[in-house]
Amino acid sequence: MAAIVRKSFDRADETRPFADGKGRLDLIQTDGGAVGRAVFEPGWRWSEHVKPLAGTDSCRAAHTGYMVSGRMKVVMDDGTSEEYGPGDFMQIDPGHDAWVVGDEPCVAVDWTGFAQYAKPAS
Repeated sequence: MAAIVRKSFDRADETRPFADGKGRLDLIQTDGGAVGRAVFEPGWRWSEHVKPLAGTDSCRAAHTGYMVSGRMKVVMDDGTSEEYGPGDFMQIDPGHDAWVVGDEPCVAVDWTGFAQYAKPAS
């Protein structure tokens, strides 16, 4: 039987705030897994605002997503880097730091890496 689903990130199933009010992650649960929309405020940096929650030296999530607005720089543990902006598809392996570039909030949608992202370590 065919199905059709509609959900809104504005009424997410779960919201996880980042440290220092530097943004949030809104999660929607689907039959295919969690899909997240993250809003990263200017000044946000993974190593400052998510690392304390994750308890790892670098981001251990793999990301597959779409950059809606703003700009983000991603630097892998080996030093390779890329900058993403509006309309860009992104695929990022585990082992990286990232930060917002400029004065505009960065909004990204990710359908592989946000299920455990910014979740306090247990």
